[in-house]
Amino acid sequence: MIAANTIELTVVTPEKTLLSTVATSLQFPLEDGQIGILPGRAPMVGRLGTGELQVQTQTGLHRYFIEGGFAQVKGHAVTLLTNRAQELGSFETAKVEAAFNEALNRSVTTAAEQTAKDQDLERNRRLLAILKR
Repeated sequence: MIAANTIELTVVTPEKTLLSTVATSLQFPLEDGQIGILPGRAPMVGRLGTGELQVQTQTGLHRYFIEGGFAQVKGHAVTLLTNRAQELGSFETAKVEAAFNEALNRSVTTAAEQTAKDQDLERNRRLLAILKR
């Protein structure tokens, strides 16, 4: 049984369950802004944005980068179904900058290529902003 002052968090990607933990608070991006979740929050469903997931547990703050998907809050359970998620500590700023520059200089000839370029630029821009804080 989960304690009344905690949240049971599950983060799932198409490949695996990345995280299943008990937290005291959460913060993550929705499409229209950041949201903070504390125990006892009213139920909700929302579309995830791209950005930082902060998970506060008894052992400290854990940070992840997530990209899109859906969030559900129901009782003391929060489920994030996301396209991609990765621990922030696993990113190297120089590699993210290189990926940003590659996307910036990529030539495109179709609308689909432009969409992919725009998505890569936005992802890397947001990731760099988080890493450089």
